Amino acid sequence: MNYDVIIIGSGPAGLTAAIYATRANLKTLLIAGGKWGGQLMLTTVVDNYPGFPEGIQGPDLMMAMRKQAERFGTEFVDEDFEHGDFGTKPFKINAGGKTYQSKSVIIATGADTKWLDVSGEKEKIGRGVSSCAPCDAFFFKNKKVIVVGGGDSAMEEALVLANFATEITLVHRSESLRASQIMQDKVKNNPKIKIVLNTEVASILGESNVTGVELKNNKTNETSKMDIDGVFVAIGHIPNSMKFKGIEADEKGYIKVDNHYRTNIDGVFVSGDVHDSHYKQAVTAAGFGCAAALEVDHYLRGLDL
Repeated sequence: MNYDVIIIGSGPAGLTAAIYATRANLKTLLIAGGKWGGQLMLTTVVDNYPGFPEGIQGPDLMMAMRKQAERFGTEFVDEDFEHGDFGTKPFKINAGGKTYQSKSVIIATGADTKWLDVSGEKEKIGRGVSSCAPCDAFFFKNKKVIVVGGGDSAMEEALVLANFATEITLVHRSESLRASQIMQDKVKNNPKIKIVLNTEVASILGESNVTGVELKNNKTNETSKMDIDGVFVAIGHIPNSMKFKGIEADEKGYIKVDNHYRTNIDGVFVSGDVHDSHYKQAVTAAGFGCAAALEVDHYLRGLDL
């Protein structure tokens, strides 16, 4: 079956793109994946998405977006994207053992958080374990937390948390931080933030919520326990771009785009965290999805936005 646009990915970027594409009367297929909804499906309360003064559960927000896209006519395939042929038009997209054809494509596959992969982490995501201080710092007002990482993103997390938490411990496994000097200086000059180097998190403690961590010194192999209320993991993200052969990406795997969210292949557009290495917010992903869909509409109508 032929479509005007196929959207690959079902997070805020993909679903918003679908809403705009179908409202532009484009025949739209969304390859949602076996586990649809993106990172917000792992989130509890989302307090910073506009329009929800009391907050909203992450899965509820994604379901509302999906129902909105379906109401306007988006077709969904709840199968994982397998591969795409971007060398000829119409583009051929494979998912769930079937091939779908389209005049244009929006890649909105997002990026996955690099987690610590230690005992007690996975089951406490959203229950004291987070990867987004701008999203969750408010919940740790007057509490003690740790931030794991040594790059600029870890510094940013610690500085955001310093507006809410009483004490932040920045834990990094190496002898020195990787962050830019200006970010390091900001952290070191903040009285709320303490830096612990040559140290890793060995496990995260607590029954249902985080109550502490077990730390291991890389030089002495000594272990110690620290009572804390939250763990913020800031060791990087992995853009879901590996399956897109022929689509140019940077050295970190983020897909390259121009000012109109176009890739190096004519007719293939991008939106959300798979190209956004900086903001990584649900609302910015949704905005990118809107922009990409508007660009696709103009592209298909032979216009230049």
